[in-house]
Amino acid sequence: MNFPTKLELRGGRIKIPAEQARTSIVDIFNRLGCDDEVSQAITDHLIEANLCGVESHGVMRVMQYAERMRSGAMKTAIRPEVRATKTGATIVDGGMGSGIPAMLLAYETVTAQAQDVGLAALSIINTGHTGRHGAYADTAAAQGLLTICTGGGNHRVHGQVAPHGGARGMLPTNPWCIGIPGGDLGPVVMDFATGRIAGGWIYAAQSAGALLPPDCVIDRDGNPTRDPQDYFDGGAILPMGGHKGYALSLMAELIGEAMLGPSSPECNWFLLAVDTRRFREPGALQAAAEEVLSDLRDCPPSPGFERVEIPGEREREQKRRSKGVIALPEQTWNQLMTLHDELKG
Repeated sequence: MNFPTKLELRGGRIKIPAEQARTSIVDIFNRLGCDDEVSQAITDHLIEANLCGVESHGVMRVMQYAERMRSGAMKTAIRPEVRATKTGATIVDGGMGSGIPAMLLAYETVTAQAQDVGLAALSIINTGHTGRHGAYADTAAAQGLLTICTGGGNHRVHGQVAPHGGARGMLPTNPWCIGIPGGDLGPVVMDFATGRIAGGWIYAAQSAGALLPPDCVIDRDGNPTRDPQDYFDGGAILPMGGHKGYALSLMAELIGEAMLGPSSPECNWFLLAVDTRRFREPGALQAAAEEVLSDLRDCPPSPGFERVEIPGEREREQKRRSKGVIALPEQTWNQLMTLHDELKG
């Protein structure tokens, strides 16, 4: 099975049926204090990330979540709630619990609102890590929605990415995610952090004993490094696209911190949804999108590339090819099983 990854492993991989992994991981979250519905929601999201080839947001996150749940930084006996402010804004409050159930509720809420009135926006606050946003955007786009989501805030606590021209981490990775109904092969989804590499890939590299890709991270002295430990010892991620990634990150920080207010424990999120059917009949949109996308797919590939790809299609294709099997770094799987045995004991 061809597995896409940014990691250069020092060890091997082990193939695990997704259902086998699911049973163990649900049990881990149950034993940490989550109710079964929340445990299943978190687990399903993480496993799907692995099936889609997005290892940075997959089951390696279980150890990170478990550490935060044990310390009390991420609450377990909690459910996200929707509320309205006095000024009429809609807020999904995660209650300091896992961000995955909160983000699922946010996309469900904004979808219903946009389908009702055409345009809707809300914020998501008080959450832990919110998972792979492309998964939420893909689902919303399949229902006819254009969604735009970004998160930022708490830069003095989460100074991970150096600003363009800087040598110290000053901003979070502040992601942007946009999804829109696409052509014959499904929605088009862009989902990326504004650093050259998502923070999750650094955790994944540390967990797996792997090297990072070149030119993504600097050490505490500003020198390029591939060792994930150099990042944790005071290094920083470089901004994606130089000044352009820095500008996107800064915009997200201002939206999350200045517009939405103080953030805790990670960042605040802003989610905007548009019902595309208010502008164009779904069949016509799909046909027009496919015309654009097919032209791009037909573009001759440059040296070193097999073909031109469309954002979002690779993940769905990888999920189909995976046939319900995830390929984990052996070291990561062993850590999961150690945690599982420890909680059982």
